[in-house]
Amino acid sequence: MPLTKDEIRSLLSDIENERVERTLSTDNTKKMSEAICSFANDIRNTRKSGYFLIGADDDGNLDGQTFTDEQLRSYAGLRNSGTILPPPAMMVYKESFPEGEVAVIEVQPSEDTPVRYKGVIWIRIGARKAEANTEEERILTEKGQIHSSSFDGRPCREATIDDIDVELFKNEYLPKAVSPATLAKDRRTTIQQMASLRLFDTRFNCPTYAGILLLGNDPQYFIPGAYIQYVKFAGMTRATKVLKENRFKGNLISMLKELEYFIKYSIENKRPEFVSVLREEPRINYPWEAIRELAMNAVMHRAYNGNNSPIKFYEYSDRIEIDNPGNLYGKVNLENFPNETDYRNPNIAEIMLNLGYVNRFGSGVNTVSTLLEENKSNPAEFLLGDYTTFKVIVQNADVIESGTNDTAKSHNVIVNSNETGTNDDEAGTKSGTNENIDGTNNNGVGTNSGTNNDAQRKIAIIEMMKHNKRVSVTQISKSLNIPRRTLFRIIDILKSENRIKRVGDLKSGTWEVIE
Repeated sequence: MPLTKDEIRSLLSDIENERVERTLSTDNTKKMSEAICSFANDIRNTRKSGYFLIGADDDGNLDGQTFTDEQLRSYAGLRNSGTILPPPAMMVYKESFPEGEVAVIEVQPSEDTPVRYKGVIWIRIGARKAEANTEEERILTEKGQIHSSSFDGRPCREATIDDIDVELFKNEYLPKAVSPATLAKDRRTTIQQMASLRLFDTRFNCPTYAGILLLGNDPQYFIPGAYIQYVKFAGMTRATKVLKENRFKGNLISMLKELEYFIKYSIENKRPEFVSVLREEPRINYPWEAIRELAMNAVMHRAYNGNNSPIKFYEYSDRIEIDNPGNLYGKVNLENFPNETDYRNPNIAEIMLNLGYVNRFGSGVNTVSTLLEENKSNPAEFLLGDYTTFKVIVQNADVIESGTNDTAKSHNVIVNSNETGTNDDEAGTKSGTNENIDGTNNNGVGTNSGTNNDAQRKIAIIEMMKHNKRVSVTQISKSLNIPRRTLFRIIDILKSENRIKRVGDLKSGTWEVIE
């Protein structure tokens, strides 16, 4: 719960201590991140929140600063930036006083200690903030082992050090998880290093489940369902012929490399598409980065505890379905998905970020949406009604374009076709000839219905962009009932006519209507 004005006044007037730090700088993210890390580690186990106050000097005096919503969002974004691991629980808010505003970053003590900022453990004792020494790191490691509640942080007590690849840890993972400067002066044993990264439990002298998944010689012996089952079917149901089958298994370091390579070179297919006599554009069935993001999210968020079902990665003739055990978790529910973030497997999430398979936390679904929109594909469909599983469907852009009736009936894909079965959804003619960009058919005869239809659509699109410069292609398509493929074509025409232009990228940019 946010502090009251009186409580903030009290913190401003108090001396800096292990729970309070102040600064006048509004953009020193390094100092902010180190403070967040130190408060989250709570080395003295006070179990009380720490407060980083922005806009006040060392004596607690405000200097008349104000804070925008964008600044507050940027401070809150430090949690999911991927530089503070594992992400702590924190709130960001501001309060106004006659002397100015103060922004408050409130950080709760973490149970998954030690917390690192860019591979370095920061702690705070009194007014002192510093890197943790070996003994302080041991204290934080033991504290984290006691409080660990997630399955991936629990000890796998039937395993021993012989069940994991120690050399893989030292050569592949450790240099990515801990800063080079820290490693250079590190005198700890390998087991101590692994325990510090929540991969080994020194209380029971055994790996954690995260350690088994990351480094195990045979992780599936201890967690039978920890693999991905890929099947490619000839048709649109599982009753059709199986064309290809594969199992991605082993530890995460080897499995994720193999999975990424497979998606990049076996899933995405490109073909040239006719645009004009002088130009062709590549047509992509699935942008591989989008499928990769969904597959990595499945590995990161699946329920490993008590579930022997694998992640199902099924490719049909018209779509890809990825289905993993375990639905929405923690704070995430049907109402706030995908804007809220929580982690069933915080240690696996940290592992995948350190290995480079995740860029930052909480951005996966939005990244997929952007990639599909840029490819002119339909949005991904998330089926969250079954509380035991999380399923996502991505439609094949080639099949969407071809407009087969079976696909439309099976998966509610809206496809406009004329009576001869061609894709002339613009003019609606019965002759089967496709309308060119200038509104004429292949014989040079004007198609009035197509031309008039486009003219009306252009006006409606421009009006929507005038009223909402950030309106998305998806919103325009739904509001005006224009197929996405058609909409992209009309937008390209409007751009070539110098009537609109895009300022910024597709995700965060705006439309500008040129009068």
